[in-house]
Amino acid sequence: MSAKWASAIYFQNAAGQLLEDPAGFLRVNWTAAPRQLPDTQALFTHMLMALQRHGWSRILINQVGMPPFSSAEQHWVAQEWVPRAVQAGYRHGAIIVSADVMVRLATAYITTHIQGLPLVYRSFEKAPQAEEWLLQQPSQPE
Repeated sequence: MSAKWASAIYFQNAAGQLLEDPAGFLRVNWTAAPRQLPDTQALFTHMLMALQRHGWSRILINQVGMPPFSSAEQHWVAQEWVPRAVQAGYRHGAIIVSADVMVRLATAYITTHIQGLPLVYRSFEKAPQAEEWLLQQPSQPE
């Protein structure tokens, strides 16, 4: 019989919460709260630190209920964070998408700016399918 261990909270702020999943990936739960660029930058910076600390390559991103990224957030994530995260070993992102079309469009801006990087994003409507796909991906960068 296998025990299911709880995810440990790694970081949280106005933008969201990061959890270290014992299955070998990072969980990001975005909040519905208003946020500023420094909140978003702090959340993403701690994502990078957690990936590096564990040597993980996978993130489960729950965007249900989150406000859309601002253009400054989109630019910073796509141009600054993603390249650094990929260099650190980030390879697979499973996104549980919001029903809000503006959130989807803002996220699409980021995910379409990864061309040429060894990073794969997949979008899902429900968490179980996202988790299943993510768990099929290598937990360590190849």
